[in-house]
Amino acid sequence: MAVPASSQVLSLYRTMLKESKKFSSYNYRTFAFRRIKDAFRENKNVTNPEVIQQLIEKAKVNREIIQRQALISHLYTTEKLIIENQ
Repeated sequence: MAVPASSQVLSLYRTMLKESKKFSSYNYRTFAFRRIKDAFRENKNVTNPEVIQQLIEKAKVNREIIQRQALISHLYTTEKLIIENQ
């Protein structure tokens, strides 16, 4: 099994952050953004290629979940919060 390139991990990270910004709800948007950052920081020192590959696969599944949930969130929009109007 080949070692995943850091560019692949970085691309996945950026894509997940980009997708999390599509949530219509401020709370979901900030939660997803914070959770993605925390998960990648938590695993930044992993060196085992097998574990890295498992983490990448898990992140890809989570990215797809974020994409679906962001789409659904636009179907049921609510008024913006006071914090969003600034």
